[in-house]
Amino acid sequence: MARKFTLIQSLWAKWTKKRFSFEQQKILTQKDVLVFMYQQGYLYLVLILITFIAGVNYANNLILGFCFLISAILCISFYLTFKQLHGLQIEVSYTELGQVGQPLSLELYFKQSQHQARYLWMSVDTQIHRIRFADLRYRYVIELKTNKRGAFEYPTITLFSVYPFGLVRAWTYMYLKGQSWIAPHAQYSIMQQQYSRQAQELDLDEFRELRDFRQGDSIQAVSWKQVARGQGLYVKVFEQHDDLHSIDIDYLHMPSTDHEEKLSLMMGLVEQCEQQQYAYRLLLPHAELVKGLGEQQMLQAKRLLAQA
Repeated sequence: MARKFTLIQSLWAKWTKKRFSFEQQKILTQKDVLVFMYQQGYLYLVLILITFIAGVNYANNLILGFCFLISAILCISFYLTFKQLHGLQIEVSYTELGQVGQPLSLELYFKQSQHQARYLWMSVDTQIHRIRFADLRYRYVIELKTNKRGAFEYPTITLFSVYPFGLVRAWTYMYLKGQSWIAPHAQYSIMQQQYSRQAQELDLDEFRELRDFRQGDSIQAVSWKQVARGQGLYVKVFEQHDDLHSIDIDYLHMPSTDHEEKLSLMMGLVEQCEQQQYAYRLLLPHAELVKGLGEQQMLQAKRLLAQA
């Protein structure tokens, strides 16, 4: 018995996933909306049955009239609840990149051809969202939890309505096919913190050579020690250590043996480089990011770390 039930569940899941697959936008038609009794509706059916039996047994037209009245209300409920979803256009906008521990935003745009009050509910994982609108275009944002690095699999969304009396439920499923990448959370090691402090304290100018004084040279650059010795006017030439302003973030040099921890440490270095304005190069086993700095560099680094 349990095996048959599991088989039925599996077949139902495959059927719904195929029928209610969602790319980026869809207009809900009759085949996309399911309608059935909802919670209090079963008690309502019992009430209809009781009043019908009582009216027939006692030949009481008043009771029968009441029975037909509440039956008509139930029939109207089916239509009104169905219309809450029917004809609604839904468009989804995915966030391309996220990071572990930070919410991933999923934007939904609801559109309708004419003003109509919509009273909807949305179930996503363990979240229940209440949506009310009457505008031609309405935007709603869902924040999803990201607990794992890599490709993010969007949960199934159930959009439903029990308007107006809560007797009938109309619903549809949204099996989202969009994909987002989740970068690892930033982790900082003691070595990284020490390196950061040393880099800030280093004097980046280092003496290179002396050359003859030329007209237009700054007096501050004159080597007065040479003048005092009677050796003439010389100017100190310094060189800038550009390599101290750039870092190679190498997967093989991360102080860990765990793959995920290595990626988290690399993410921490990327964030530190961005904060301190150090150009950086990312070296992964199967990918490499050329040296750079800025928002686009950060996005590319996150993507590579998410896909590693």
